[in-house]
Parts: sequence; C-alpha cells; structure tokens
Amino acid sequence: MPIPEDVTGEEIDKDVRQELQSLPKTLADDVAKNLVMVARLIDEDPEGAYGYSRVALRLASRVAAVREAAGFAAYANQKYSEALAEFRAARRMTGNVELWPVMADCERGLGRPEKALDMAGAPEVHKLDKAGQVEMRLVAAGARRDMDQLDAAIVTLQSPELASNSVQPWTARLRYAYADALLAAGREDEAREWFAKAVEADKDGSTDASDRLAEMDGVEFVDVLVEDEDEDEDRDDNEAENSDEDHRADREDLENRQDHKDHKDHEVVGGADVKDADADTDAGVDGKD
Repeated sequence: MPIPEDVTGEEIDKDVRQELQSLPKTLADDVAKNLVMVARLIDEDPEGAYGYSRVALRLASRVAAVREAAGFAAYANQKYSEALAEFRAARRMTGNVELWPVMADCERGLGRPEKALDMAGAPEVHKLDKAGQVEMRLVAAGARRDMDQLDAAIVTLQSPELASNSVQPWTARLRYAYADALLAAGREDEAREWFAKAVEADKDGSTDASDRLAEMDGVEFVDVLVEDEDEDEDRDDNEAENSDEDHRADREDLENRQDHKDHKDHEVVGGADVKDADADTDAGVDGKD
C-alpha cells in the first residue's frame, strides 16, 4: 500500500522504535511507516488502517507492537475474533496485562458477555493501572447490559472514580456510560444530571453527551448545510418550472401571431379574388357594350 511522502517512520513511539531495532534497518523503517499509517487512519478510515496493519504483520509478525497494532485495527473493523487472536499473541510476547480490558471487550463482541465478566473478576485486573481498571469496569458494565442486567450494570459503574470531582482521561466516558445506563433503566432525571456531568468533563468531544443532553431537553438540531442544499434544489426546480412556463407562453404567443398572420393573408387573398372578379365583370360589360 502507498505511503505518503511526509511519513518517515520516526513518528512512532520510542518504545515501538526500540522493538523494531531487532529488524534490519530497511525493514524496520518500512514496518514503522506502516504502523504510523495505522495510527493515522484508525479513527477516520478503519479499513485503510486495517490494510496497513496487514502489511506490517506480513513484514514483522514476531514483533509484539505489530501484533498489537494489528489487533486494534481488526478491533476497529469489528473483526473481534481476529483482534482477540492478535492481542493474545502480543500478550504472550510481552507478558503485559494492559490489553486485558480490550480482550474482554472482544469477548463481548463475539457474543460471550459471560466470558467478559469472568475476565473482569480475574487476578489480572489487579495488575492494571487506574485507567485500565476503569476500562475494565466499563467493559463489565457493558457485559451486564448485554445480559439485560441493567441494575447490575449501574452498580458496576458506581465507584470512587465516578464520584470523584477531578477530571481524568476516562472521566467523560465513565460518566457517559453511567448516564446511559440510568436512562435505559428509566431513571431520566438522574440520567440528565450525569449527561451534564459528562459534558463538563468531555473537553475533546470523545462522547456525544451534549447531543444526548439536548435531545432529553427537546432541542432539535438542524443541519444548515442540508437545509441550504434543499433550498437551492427548490429554487432550481422553481426556476426550471418558470422557464418551462415562459417557453410555453412564448410558443403560444408565436402560434397566435402565426394564426393572426394567416388570417390576414387569407383576407388579402380573398380581397384580391374579389377585385379580380370585379375586373372580369367590368371587362365583360365593356365587351358586351
């Protein structure tokens, strides 16, 4: 797959760069460039990111960072079985547990929420950092909802991290998940309160909490661009219709003028016949005389 000229491979994390040092330099550079493309496209163009991840995987399947990137690319494309296999491979290579929550979420994606809950109670969770533990809590709550256990999902999300007033990278998503669970359980007033709290914490727009809050308040958003396009189309249709009417009017006017002309020509011709007849009559009289 083509690599843009502005991609050098130096953009990748230094730890990943260090992993790639086990490869020949030219190969390491090629792998690095493909990993940069995965990171660049995974949010906006998951399919494109997946394609670059497959190239990197073909070039260096024994590098843990490559297996991890391939896992996230597959995950972004909802290829959960493939993603889980890549995450497991990366974990075997490194021994790290940081992929544990996303591995559990793959189990959810595969329709196995019970397995995800088992992973949420495994010893590996205690080895996760705070962000990883919050992520695991989100996955566990999602698994509960998959099993129609709304009350259990709400309880799962209730935690010191949720109650804290400090804003962390996970705060907006945690508050949003809690608000969404409350709304699903029919607790609208509480849900509105927590959607508002999610908005306060969501500085980078990682959730649509503001839209959900506005929806609960009965606010409707109008897409101005679409509205303008519709107005332009209506205007074009009206202009086309008016143009057709003008053409019809011109055609009718022309036909009327032609009919009038033909009528006058007939009168002229008819008048000429009368005059000729009179002339003939006069000539006959004169001749008789």
